[in-house]
Amino acid sequence: MNLYIRYFDRETLVHNVEDGLDFLRSIPDIVIDPDMENDIRSYMNSDVFYPKRYKIKPRAYFILIKTTANNMTEFKEKKAVRQTPQANNERREMGQSNMNRLNEHNPGWYEGELNFKRVVMLPSTGKHEYRDTRFVADCKANSGLDCYNRIVEYLKDKVDSRSQFPSAKGKNFHFKYLGMWK
Repeated sequence: MNLYIRYFDRETLVHNVEDGLDFLRSIPDIVIDPDMENDIRSYMNSDVFYPKRYKIKPRAYFILIKTTANNMTEFKEKKAVRQTPQANNERREMGQSNMNRLNEHNPGWYEGELNFKRVVMLPSTGKHEYRDTRFVADCKANSGLDCYNRIVEYLKDKVDSRSQFPSAKGKNFHFKYLGMWK
């Protein structure tokens, strides 16, 4: 594993911690104390891949980025960026399957759960505020989207018109098919 280090317009790509510490010590603004040195060494030896930054003075930082790039050109062209194509494909397929499930025509009973922003009046001040509200209902519907629409239509008649409802495609709506109606 290699290490990319940048401080304003000074940057380097080193192959070990010692070279990185030497680069940092060559910059007059940066003072490497034993705690910082130990922290940099433990960062390099850990399984953590997110960038790490260190504050030098107000609004002045240097950053460390672990990379598999062997030279600066590879790093700049992002050829050695750690990617997990399998995870990206799984996430994309999961999103598509949720969309397919939402629109899938399957008449029957559904349990829908909706988290929305409800407008309520505070009796002590007479002012209004948004409150996160969870609403769960069983309803007859033809699809997950139909279940969502029925719940929202019901709530629009029961709550303040300024309340905000999430998208059916978002993370604040969940549904479960319960079975065929009789």
